[in-house]
Amino acid sequence: MFAAGVDMRHDEGTMRYFQPNPAFVRLPPKLDIDVLLAVAARLSLVLLATIAAMVALYLGRYILSPVALAIVIGLMFGPVATRLESRGAPKELAAILVVILFFALIAIGAVMFAVPLSVWAEKVPVIWQELRQQLIALKQPLEMLGALQDQIRNITGAATALSVKVEDGSTVQNIAFLAPAIFGQVLIFLASLYFFVATRNEIRAAILSMCVGRRIRWRVAHVFRDVEADVSRYLLSITFINAGMGIAVGLAMWLIGVPSPALWGGLAAMLNYIIYIGPALMTAILFGVGLATFNGYAVFLPVGAYLLIELLEGQFVTPHVIGRTMTLNPFTVFLALAFWLWIWGPIGGFIAVPFLLVLYAVIRNILPHYTKAQRSKPFAPPPS
Repeated sequence: MFAAGVDMRHDEGTMRYFQPNPAFVRLPPKLDIDVLLAVAARLSLVLLATIAAMVALYLGRYILSPVALAIVIGLMFGPVATRLESRGAPKELAAILVVILFFALIAIGAVMFAVPLSVWAEKVPVIWQELRQQLIALKQPLEMLGALQDQIRNITGAATALSVKVEDGSTVQNIAFLAPAIFGQVLIFLASLYFFVATRNEIRAAILSMCVGRRIRWRVAHVFRDVEADVSRYLLSITFINAGMGIAVGLAMWLIGVPSPALWGGLAAMLNYIIYIGPALMTAILFGVGLATFNGYAVFLPVGAYLLIELLEGQFVTPHVIGRTMTLNPFTVFLALAFWLWIWGPIGGFIAVPFLLVLYAVIRNILPHYTKAQRSKPFAPPPS
């Protein structure tokens, strides 16, 4: 048995030991503190990169948010463009037709909402008066709470309540400042939607050409496949589900006797794209509608009917149509929704779930244990 790093040779029956070769000298083991510092340095770099990315997303929201929305809409209408191209239409013409189709749907929704919204806008003072009358019943408990607060202040010697001054700016001035930004975002969205739909195949080919290895190229191709299939299937399925839910809500409001049932059905369908936030907002709106329409306990009829339809949609219809394979973790969905709402506002709320699907597609094609199980499967969209 000889020491490591020592060169040993046999010469004429004798063993000659040479000096250890410096290239084979074993380095001393790292201390625990060195390993801890190395790990901490890597985590710090990851944290700094994450913070920098979040700051960049927030500061660039006026440009990045319409571009991201255009990509999501482009993935949704990608099968339509592919069908048009398969029938001989040039890719530029297919992209133009997709943009026209999207705006036609927006125009139909605007026409449906224009007249009923103008009618209900005049009823806002009535709804506010009804809310004030309902709050009168809470006047005595609120006065008791105020007296208790004063007693606590006297005991603790706290200062009096601070006065808050709110300066109300001009509405016309605010609109004048916001109009150019909104118009610019709309133009960015239209241009991004057209160019993404028209050049989506070239974008895929360019990214695949940058992959140096065959295995990496194979995984990236599967990422593209899963992203297009999952996002398109999810958005199209949710669109049909929301349309059916809007019809059901409209019929329910018509049976109850709520004026303008088509308005509430269309609004429920639109708000249902933003999970959690949309149904909560629709519940508050229908509660105000019930106050303006009915008396007594009947004010809860619109809200009750809507919540029943929402329960059936969330527990039975959506899992059956989309399938269990695309069921996401509710906590993960909530975190994604909160993050993108904080970064990009309402646009972030719409793209939160599609971006989460993109992240899931990337992860399941990169993790070794999953990709090993996928090698025997054919190159086709995932089953529903």
